[in-house]
Amino acid sequence: MSIVPKETIEVIAQSIGINNLSDDAALSLAPDVEYRMREIMQEAIKCMRHSRRTILTTDDVDGALNLRNVEPVYGFTSGGPLQFKRAIGHRDLFYIDDRDVDLKDVIEAPLPKAPLDTGVVCHWLAIEGVQPAIPENAPVGAIAAPSNGTTYEQKEELPVDIKLPVKHVLSRELQLYFDKITELTLRKSDSTLFKEALVSLATDSGLHPLVPYFTYFISDEVSRGLNDYSLLFALMRVVWSLLQNPHIHIEPYLHQLMPSVVTCLVSKKLGNRIADNHWELRDFTAKLVASICKRFGHVYNTLQTRLTKTLLNALLDPKRALTQHYGAVQGLAALGPNVVCLLILPNLEPYLRLL
Repeated sequence: MSIVPKETIEVIAQSIGINNLSDDAALSLAPDVEYRMREIMQEAIKCMRHSRRTILTTDDVDGALNLRNVEPVYGFTSGGPLQFKRAIGHRDLFYIDDRDVDLKDVIEAPLPKAPLDTGVVCHWLAIEGVQPAIPENAPVGAIAAPSNGTTYEQKEELPVDIKLPVKHVLSRELQLYFDKITELTLRKSDSTLFKEALVSLATDSGLHPLVPYFTYFISDEVSRGLNDYSLLFALMRVVWSLLQNPHIHIEPYLHQLMPSVVTCLVSKKLGNRIADNHWELRDFTAKLVASICKRFGHVYNTLQTRLTKTLLNALLDPKRALTQHYGAVQGLAALGPNVVCLLILPNLEPYLRLL
């Protein structure tokens, strides 16, 4: 039994001028009409999916008709909602109330605005850190202006809407947490509380907003505190804890952390006292570098290549101190036996000649 009632077939027949269609003919046509409708709708759904959409449109139905060599439906679409009316004499039959459109009115109607052509234009945002004064870029004075007004009027040109950078806001709790961690790192790195703070950095969730602040703090303190052995060791332990935290996505900040880590590995002087065991710091940093390459080497394909090149240059440079050579050897050895066989052993003889 077809889901299309015979009354629908009779109404369709009357709309094309067949007024004497028998009931038997309508019942016989109903299953075929249902089959054709299902076939068209299946093709229309295929067109919708190929278009990467989830809503079926009239264009999909027209495309399905074209695939079946059926002339598509022509007409004018209206922006308003469709109005259904009940067919006279049929309780469950509805039809769309299509208004007849006079062709003369359509021809005399004003034409819509022509769409703009799509184009791609390239221009320089900045050249060596300096923004060029071209019409495509916002005026420098507008960017540096106070935030009380965001619209900058240009002479004989349209107004430019300037959206100033949004300030990164931290919660009060995260601010206190960051201040406490930095205070322990700078002044109490040998305390039990600092060890507990390292465990917190390695396990607590919700610390990702603090990663850029920790990154800047580490790079700034390493550049200023090369004579403070305890501070450098504490900073490297903070980096290790951040890397161990599974809730932190630290990949975007590796390019800022790696210079500080490599500095603690191959710097000429770490600490200013004879008692400072900078060898232990270099050993720890070598393990840290190997851990970074092992974890993020598949994400950044050139990470280990660039690192090994830096360490090899430090090893073979005769102007470098023995402490730097030691850090380079430890860093290369921590990367695995393959690196030792490929880079250290072949260069062992020229290195001995340098000594």
